[in-house]
Amino acid sequence: MHLTRIAAVLAVSGAAAVALTAAPAQAATGSVHLYKIYYNSPGSDTRSTASLNAEYVQIRNTTSKAVSLKGWVLSDASSHRYTFTAYTLGAGKTVTVHTGKGTNTTANRYWGSGNYIWNNDKDTATLKKSTGAKVDTCSYNNKKASSKLC
Repeated sequence: MHLTRIAAVLAVSGAAAVALTAAPAQAATGSVHLYKIYYNSPGSDTRSTASLNAEYVQIRNTTSKAVSLKGWVLSDASSHRYTFTAYTLGAGKTVTVHTGKGTNTTANRYWGSGNYIWNNDKDTATLKKSTGAKVDTCSYNNKKASSKLC
């Protein structure tokens, strides 16, 4: 009887140890995902560079490794597409993809559009890998707000 109890305690302890080690491994994995859409830039829609660039999407990498986004596509419901060229998003970093024109940096990328991409009332952002596999989507349907956390 005593050996049976010890075996049961060891089995439970072993299962708890496995559960404890599995959870942190999963948490450390993270993802690359849509984080925020700022779809209604402040002020009048004048199509100025400042106004266009105040409309943006943020993509966050919550993994512990840098991820190459080369060939990844960000699109809206009307099939406007931004394709990442040679670009790597660092571990724990966020990149902002602005609608208008500018000089690409590590933290900011520019769609290069002279028109607004994101509708002010409703739209859906989709992020796909270069293979076409869907990574994430984020939708909004609120013309009283200016942005959406995904």
